[in-house]
Amino acid sequence: MTEPFVLAAFTMSTVSHGNFGLWRHPADQTANYTDLGYWVELAKLLDAGGFDALFIADAVGQLDVFGGDADAALARAVQTPVTDPLLAVSAMAAATEHLGFGITVSTTYESPYLLARKFSTLDHLTGGRIGWNIVTSLLDSAARNIIGRDRQIPHDERYAMAQEFLEVTYKLWEGSWEPDAVLRDRDRGIYTDPAKVHGIGHQGRYFTVPGAHLVEPSPQRTPVLFQAGTSTAGREFAARNAELVFVSDPRPEVLRANIDDVRRRAVGHGRDPQSIKFITSVEIVTDSTDSAAQAKADELGEYHDLEGGLVLLSALSGVDWSSYGVDRPIEQFDTDASRSILAAVTDTDARRRLTLRDYVGKLGGFGGELFVGSAATVADELESYARRTGVDGFNIAYHITPGSFADVATYLIPELRRRGRAREAGEPTTLRQRIFGGHSPLLRDGHPAAAFRRNSVPAQ
Repeated sequence: MTEPFVLAAFTMSTVSHGNFGLWRHPADQTANYTDLGYWVELAKLLDAGGFDALFIADAVGQLDVFGGDADAALARAVQTPVTDPLLAVSAMAAATEHLGFGITVSTTYESPYLLARKFSTLDHLTGGRIGWNIVTSLLDSAARNIIGRDRQIPHDERYAMAQEFLEVTYKLWEGSWEPDAVLRDRDRGIYTDPAKVHGIGHQGRYFTVPGAHLVEPSPQRTPVLFQAGTSTAGREFAARNAELVFVSDPRPEVLRANIDDVRRRAVGHGRDPQSIKFITSVEIVTDSTDSAAQAKADELGEYHDLEGGLVLLSALSGVDWSSYGVDRPIEQFDTDASRSILAAVTDTDARRRLTLRDYVGKLGGFGGELFVGSAATVADELESYARRTGVDGFNIAYHITPGSFADVATYLIPELRRRGRAREAGEPTTLRQRIFGGHSPLLRDGHPAAAFRRNSVPAQ
């Protein structure tokens, strides 16, 4: 049976996310990212256009690996400057009905007690349309400036910290307040029954949180749990915790293998493997005809900035590519940054390995597969790609904003709806219900967080 894809718009609260150099395009408006009106209008476009969610990436350090400093990132506006993605969400939610919001926040540099309050607040203010993209961060610059370390915490230890961080938030969201703790009894003058609000008494290796959650239960209690990471530690973490996993690899067969591996691991944690959905990043250029779309892609490609791509690749991989040579086959390096970003270059035959120019020198680089064509052409290719890889949807990256998203909404989503591959508007629901269906906005009973519930009505 054909199911709708999960369709997310992929962006960042910055001038240039992964669209290197395209901020210079005369139609691009991302330089307005500090204007609240920019975000409200973007959210309205996505909501009316049929997107399920706005997925906002984030980074909490300067990109200073390329050339040994942040000069190139600053000059070329590569994810620099960047603002906090949480703060505009309530305004976007007030202007929309259906659109969900997946917001990236790092477990390495936040307090679980305070972050639980922030997400509960947003879940209330959005009517249950909030999701958390859980990351552990990978920039040494963030470690230097936030926690005073010369280098970031080692890769696998960051995931161990993240697991305990989530345990704390699960206890706060799911177990601290009983379902009927809030009485709002005007006659007796009792708002909350104190006997039904509980301290969590958490004392672990990384966190000590004895008290109760500060916020009364929100529509979803726990936000929809997004996660990105395809290292072994990342897949294990996803299998235990994630509901929507952001996977990436330019090799379709590897993408499918990673998805299958996460599902197998989920079974080992007592979870239904089909309770997890997977999306991957793609770039789409579409128009009324194939030729018009190709002409548009050619014109966009004229603004692409190879050095900007190298700046981001250096930050993500932890390797300074400034003097490597853009036409030399890429070697794999073992670092404490992203373990998956160079996964595609492991072929032992140097003649078959990608060069830096191959990887980041054009549209559709390491940020995602590029699809160019009319709505019918792109829809055919997305369906074929989903069959080959096993993904359940797509994180659609932009080349220019709002133009790239407007084109998808105008041309592609109506075609996907005709095929049963995009959701109709319908009645407003929580983000979890929109993505997974069912009558309950709560996490499924098989999720590890459900073990912390008190007298809860079972989720559907």
